[in-house]
Amino acid sequence: MSNHVFTSRLSVRNRLARKLWGLVWLLLFRPSPTPLHPWRRLLLRAFGATIGQGAHAYPRSRIWAPWNLHMAEDSCIANGVECYSVAPIFIGAHACVSQSAFLCTASHDVDSADFALVSRPITVQAFAWVAAGAFVGPGVTIGEGAVVGATSSVFQDVEPWVVMRGNPAVVVRTRSRTVSLGR
Repeated sequence: MSNHVFTSRLSVRNRLARKLWGLVWLLLFRPSPTPLHPWRRLLLRAFGATIGQGAHAYPRSRIWAPWNLHMAEDSCIANGVECYSVAPIFIGAHACVSQSAFLCTASHDVDSADFALVSRPITVQAFAWVAAGAFVGPGVTIGEGAVVGATSSVFQDVEPWVVMRGNPAVVVRTRSRTVSLGR
């Protein structure tokens, strides 16, 4: 077993900001009652997130670095969602990321002697749905209106208006482009 110590390549400022955010998340974000979406939007914006009108980040969602989170109007990040936002995460209008999904923008270079951190942004376009327990890897774009089924794993871009499932996820059908906004 190696005694090699791996060091973070993230700046001291980044690490301090994340520690402060962790404290705010623990004391003010996480314990807030579910209906207090405006309060959580305020907290996220205070840490640099871009949050559209009517966006919902639920209290048990985990956002690693809020300054890398962009939520368009009426988008949703449910309880238990992990936004590992080393790189930016973009959630489009009316898009939903369901319970316990994992949006992972970073990994490590397996060809690097010290497993250097590598990161790439994730985009979930308008009207898309990342279902419960799904995993979305670094650099992936979920196309407009696409659905990533429960517990699926996605490592490549998803075409617009398709339904995918499995590990790795495969297209099972197309989705109707008639989307009801429930209004």
